[in-house]
Amino acid sequence: MILPAALLLLAAVAAVLAPRLLARADWPDREPVVALWVWQCVVAAVLVCCALSMTFSAAAAWHAVGGHVFATAPGPVVEAYALGTSGLWADTTAVTLACGGLWSAAMLAREVVRARARRRRRRAELLLRAPVLPGEVPGSDPLVVLEGERPDAWWLPGASPQLVVTTAALRRLEGRRLDAVLAHEKGHAQARHDWLLHCSAALADGFPQVPVFAAFRDEMHRLVELAADDVASRRFGRLTTALALVELNEDRGVFGPCPTTQAQVPQRVHRLLTPPNRLSAARRLRLTAAAALVPVVPVLVAFVPGLRALG
Repeated sequence: MILPAALLLLAAVAAVLAPRLLARADWPDREPVVALWVWQCVVAAVLVCCALSMTFSAAAAWHAVGGHVFATAPGPVVEAYALGTSGLWADTTAVTLACGGLWSAAMLAREVVRARARRRRRRAELLLRAPVLPGEVPGSDPLVVLEGERPDAWWLPGASPQLVVTTAALRRLEGRRLDAVLAHEKGHAQARHDWLLHCSAALADGFPQVPVFAAFRDEMHRLVELAADDVASRRFGRLTTALALVELNEDRGVFGPCPTTQAQVPQRVHRLLTPPNRLSAARRLRLTAAAALVPVVPVLVAFVPGLRALG
């Protein structure tokens, strides 16, 4: 039973160290797409560690499970994993981790159901404010203009994503600034950022005592906005995108002394106005490759006893 414990220890180390290292690093704000990938790999590694620990614990606790897991393995490999020396610890670990996996699936299903309900409600409100014309198919128009006194623009995900912009935004934003806002929202749609937000919210809500999942959710909300800002700035310029953000949010009090729910907007504007200092392509490639190897580490650890027995 050393291997399941080692895998749980590896999960704990990754869950504690990775967020601290990423918080101290200076490159995530400069490379939000790479940072999104790194965070996903770290969380995937934690989940893989738990899944493998559950599998080996269940194989040690119940012979029926072990027979399926090691059905084609040679005898020395089976002996290397010491399936016959289980005890109560293996049963408890397997059941606890299995319950955690089922709870995670339930939380994700709940998040998806809630998201769909919100989406249906918002589409119903959209139809009330912008009725469908005769002969027009609901949801067929990718861009919807609403009458509104408040400048706003948002992306409505779904089978047929729609960009919604108010008339106040059209009056306030002119030319390339409006194009930058629309490009920002299209960046969310093309990257399917909604799924990242759903998965991170499900883990954080399901396991509020696990700091890595809360940090994962918070960083996803922040990094997806930075990534979408970069999509807009690459097409229309950093200054144009920053001015569009200011004009779109200046009436919401985000630049005032009191904090609001959109307090990150000033930081986003400052980032856009700061001269870009991106990482080199070689370093981005190294970070991407290193992050991709993180979920592979627990798999290699799981194979160590078997490889030693065969070697």
